[in-house]
Amino acid sequence: MSRSDRSQAVDVQHAQTYEIRTYGCQMNVHDSERLSGLLEEAGYVRAPEGTAEGEADVVVFNTCAVRENADNRLYGNLGRLAPMKAKRPGMQIAVGGCLAQKDRDTIVKKAPWVDVVFGTHNIGKLPVLLERARIQEEAQVEIAESLEAFPSTLPTRRESAYAAWVSISVGCNNTCTFCIVPALRGKEKDRRPGDILAEIEALVAEGVSEITLLGQNVNAYGSDIGDREAFSKLLRACGQIEGLERVRFTSPHPRDFTDDVIAAMAETPNVMPQLHMPLQSGSDTVLKAMRRSYRQERYLGIIEKVRAAIPHAAITTDIIVGFPGETEEDFEQTLHVVREARFAQAFTFQYSKRPGTPAATMDGQIPKQVVQARYERLVALQEEISWEENKKQVGRTLELMVAEGEGRKDGATHRLSGRAPDNRLVHFTKPDEEVRPGDVVTVEITYAAPHHLLAEGQVLNVRRTRAGDAWEKRNAAEAAKPAGVMLGLPKIGVPEPLPAATGGCSAH
Repeated sequence: MSRSDRSQAVDVQHAQTYEIRTYGCQMNVHDSERLSGLLEEAGYVRAPEGTAEGEADVVVFNTCAVRENADNRLYGNLGRLAPMKAKRPGMQIAVGGCLAQKDRDTIVKKAPWVDVVFGTHNIGKLPVLLERARIQEEAQVEIAESLEAFPSTLPTRRESAYAAWVSISVGCNNTCTFCIVPALRGKEKDRRPGDILAEIEALVAEGVSEITLLGQNVNAYGSDIGDREAFSKLLRACGQIEGLERVRFTSPHPRDFTDDVIAAMAETPNVMPQLHMPLQSGSDTVLKAMRRSYRQERYLGIIEKVRAAIPHAAITTDIIVGFPGETEEDFEQTLHVVREARFAQAFTFQYSKRPGTPAATMDGQIPKQVVQARYERLVALQEEISWEENKKQVGRTLELMVAEGEGRKDGATHRLSGRAPDNRLVHFTKPDEEVRPGDVVTVEITYAAPHHLLAEGQVLNVRRTRAGDAWEKRNAAEAAKPAGVMLGLPKIGVPEPLPAATGGCSAH
C-alpha cells in the first residue's frame, strides 16, 4: 500500500483519532513513537488531550511481557473497553508488543472484540491490518517470526523536540534464565553504522541535541556485523557530529563491556559521564544460575576502570532480590557489591516468576516474606549511598539541559528542572529570562536529596539553543491543532535513562 493509498484509507474530512498506551521498557517507548508516526502518515490524528477513555477511534496497546501480571493488566484494560466499543461499532482496538508476540493465539480468544494483534517484528503493518480488519469485519492476527523492517526505517512521531532515542540493534543473544525478551524480540540484529549516523545527523538538523543509543544489549553492537569494536567506534563517530551535545546509551551488558568502550567514553566530549550497568546479583553462585556470563570480580573491575577514566561518572544499576536458590550468604554478596560500587542509583526488584523462563520452574523458590525482608535491607542501604553520593555534588557548578515534565512540583515551587551531564535530576530557581526545554543553564548545586539535587541560588548563565528553538517551534505548531495525549508509560520528555522492569528489553 503506497503512502497516498494509506492516507486515503481514512476519510480526511473526518480524520480518525488514535491513542497509544505503552507499557514496559525503552524499546517499547521507541516502538510507540514509530506506531504514532505510522498512524499519522496513514491519516489518523492523535486524540486531543483529555479525551475520555474509549472515545478515541483507535486504541493501541503496546504491551510488555516482563512485568508481573502483565497479562492480567492487559485483559483488565481490554475488558473495560468492551462495552464502550459495543456502543461505537467503528472503534478499533489493536494489541502489539511483547505480550502479543507471546500470547498470539489467546488474545482474540479471551477478548474477541480486539481487531488487530501484531508482534514485535512487524509493527510497520499496523495501519494495513487496521484497514483490513475494517473491510473484512474480522480480527487480524499477524505475528512475524523475524524482523520485517528495522524500526528506525519507519515513520516516527517523537515525544521530545530536543532529545531522541536512536535504536542501533534489536534482539538479544543472551539466555538469562529470568528473561523472556530474547524469545520475543529474537536474535540480535545490528543496523549499519552509516544508517545510524545518518539518522542522528537528521535528528540534529531538526534541533535534537541529545540522543540515547538504544539496544537490548547495546554494547554487544557489532556481533552481527563482525566487528568487536563497532560500539566504541560508533561512540567516537557521534563525537564528530556538529551540534550533538549529549550522547547516552542503554543498556550495556558487563560481558561485552570492553576497555575500548571505556576509552571512547572518556575521550569523546559529548558522551556523557553516566553508565547504567546491570548487576542483577553480587553472588557468583546466583549469577551462574541466572546464566549471567560474568562474576563479581569482573563486574567490580569494570566499575574501577570506569571510575579511573571518568572520575565524575554516575553509575546506576539493576538488582534482583530473591532469585531461586539465593541464600543469605548470596544476598550478603550483593550488599557487598553495592557498598563497593557506590551506585548513584539502583533499580531494585523482587524476583517473581515469569512464565516461559527457565527460572520459573527452578527449585529453591524463596518465600515472599524472605524476599521482602531482603529487598527492604537492600533499598535502605542504597538510599543511604545515593544520598551520600549526591551530597558530594553540593558546591559543584553544572550545566543542565532544561527538561520538560521532569519536576512534578515545579509549578508550586517556582522552579524548573534539568538533567546534569551525569543525568542526575536537578531542580533550579526559575530565572527572570525565558528558559525553554532544550536550553542549557549553568547552576551551582546547594542541596542534595537521595533522588535529586537543588540549585537554590540565581542561575549563573542561560544558553539558548537550537534544541530550545525546536521545542518552541513544535509547541507553536501543536497549539495550532488539537493537543496530543501522552503515550502512557513512561512520561514524555528526555528519554528515561533507566529500565523500568526486571529483565526488560534494556535491563540486561
